[in-house]
Amino acid sequence: PPLRDRLFYGGSFGLQLGTITDIQVSPIVGMWVLPRVGVALGPSYRYYKDYFGNTDIYGGRTYVQLIAVQDLNSVIPIGVHLGIFLHGEYEVLSLESEVWKIPPFSSDRFLVNTLLGGGGLSQQIGRRSAINFTFLWALTDSGYEIYSNPEIRVSFVF
Repeated sequence: PPLRDRLFYGGSFGLQLGTITDIQVSPIVGMWVLPRVGVALGPSYRYYKDYFGNTDIYGGRTYVQLIAVQDLNSVIPIGVHLGIFLHGEYEVLSLESEVWKIPPFSSDRFLVNTLLGGGGLSQQIGRRSAINFTFLWALTDSGYEIYSNPEIRVSFVF
């Protein structure tokens, strides 16, 4: 197919308000390199506030996604039309040294690299759009507990 038909866009948005405020925005742009293999990249921003203060976390991520089953109903005829995929992701985040208590403070910020892996379910909501439920585990431990294990994400692609 032509390049414009292989491109996809989307991302995820997270919102938690209350005693802890956590706002996340992660848009992506990607391309289907093979009919069942997609790669994507995009920026990531997170505002986090709790009893101790607030911080901005930003960076970028890239991932590869392999569709294992396009339509579960074609494998097991139960009337459920979900896709199943495997997901591998590499994320680089910039953290504030003062907030994360990393002495000596040689600079205001430092980078944390994380490799995440897992899988998920995809529900088509249109010809070229879907909602994805992704379950990821941090495969490399940075020691900063940025992610919950599993990290559960809801994202949209179109």
